Amino acid sequence: MASSVACISPHNDESLSLSQISVFPMGIPSDLPPEARGEASNRQRLAGRRILVVGAGTRASDEPDPPVGNGRAIAVLAAREGAGVACVDVDAEAAQATAAWIVREGGRGFAVIADVADAAACDRLVSESVERLGGLDGAVLNVGIAAGAGLDGTSAESWDFTFAVNLRAHFLVARALLPQLAAGGSIVFISSIAGLRPGSLLPAYDASKAGLIGLSRHVALEGARRGVRANVVVPGLIDTPLGRLASRGRPSRDRTPVPLGRQGTAWEIAYATVFLLSHEASYITGQTLVVDGGLTGIR
Repeated sequence: MASSVACISPHNDESLSLSQISVFPMGIPSDLPPEARGEASNRQRLAGRRILVVGAGTRASDEPDPPVGNGRAIAVLAAREGAGVACVDVDAEAAQATAAWIVREGGRGFAVIADVADAAACDRLVSESVERLGGLDGAVLNVGIAAGAGLDGTSAESWDFTFAVNLRAHFLVARALLPQLAAGGSIVFISSIAGLRPGSLLPAYDASKAGLIGLSRHVALEGARRGVRANVVVPGLIDTPLGRLASRGRPSRDRTPVPLGRQGTAWEIAYATVFLLSHEASYITGQTLVVDGGLTGIR
């Protein structure tokens, strides 16, 4: 079953010169900018646009005040910036909670339930979103899973299922999307730094996330003929429910020496994504935007 993208340490334990970085168990610190806290005033950067977010739910958490996930933050921010948003997730409750957040704030959002491991569902989620929104101007493909453990611990079946969700689904949704997007449309793929550098110990996850970058470039090439852009956002270590779950299984994740000294927030991923969806990025296509506090760029 597909869920919102997992955040996994990009390094092997043995390769790290470890130092504790800041995580936010008591909530996002007030000294971060309002954008990083999800509290900035909206600027109507997506006014009138119709956006599809696949993987818009957030994993349920037993924490008293859990952080928001990347997909939910993206969907909510897109709505705050003026878009109508189709919130797609395999988890009906999670998708509906995201849509309810949007409606509670006065926006337009609704849930679409789909398991992208099912090829037919990939076509359906696009057609249903087009019908309910009256068309589409952009999409965010945020869905992903992780399975296996090293080469010896990864079966052919888990490899195939990971690729079905993490890469094949993105191809199928993009194929259905492209004819629906007019000039000025934008597709944003959400990858991971695990696709840039080895170390998650999950070969299917690493390889599928790397494959998204190649897929995005091809979509950008075909889309350019129609005036449609395609780009990739690559999150680093982000404080989300899935990120915290990964840290419980691999405590060294929280000691990864990020140059900016902390994990990112889902809102910081959302702002990068909304930028690429907006007309502010009208001359940007086929590119990869890494949002990782400098982890892969200056270490």
